Amino acid sequence: MKRLDDTTFRCVVQNAPLVSIDLIAEREGKILLGKRKNRPAQGFYFTTGGRIFKNETIEAAQKRIAKEELGLETLLHTPLFIGVFEHFYDDGVFDGVSTHYVNLAYRLNVSELRSLPKEQHTDYRWFGIDELLASDEVHQYVKNYFTKD
Repeated sequence: MKRLDDTTFRCVVQNAPLVSIDLIAEREGKILLGKRKNRPAQGFYFTTGGRIFKNETIEAAQKRIAKEELGLETLLHTPLFIGVFEHFYDDGVFDGVSTHYVNLAYRLNVSELRSLPKEQHTDYRWFGIDELLASDEVHQYVKNYFTKD
């Protein structure tokens, strides 16, 4: 899939929502969150994820994101769809441009994660659900995955 150049991507972000996938990695009842390096949600613990590229199927995007964000070469199980969420940010990757995501959230059971990439996150932590719900370091949009009616 082709990534957009910055000029084209800026135009898209300014004028349309991005469709993205969050993979909520779970192991032994705990959720893996990474501390975001980049805007939006910079400095907060957040799930791994990324946008879907044009002409990329959801399944192909899940596999690509699992590899890029979790270092998984293959998905052993089909991720469990938990819902559609909207994320609105006043900031984003481009200065002065707000970001709107239509987010497809999936839970993914993982066993051992050997090498977590550092492009998007500075640190990773496993959180119990009650712990992440109570933490000021975890972004509200992540908490929404666990409080949806």
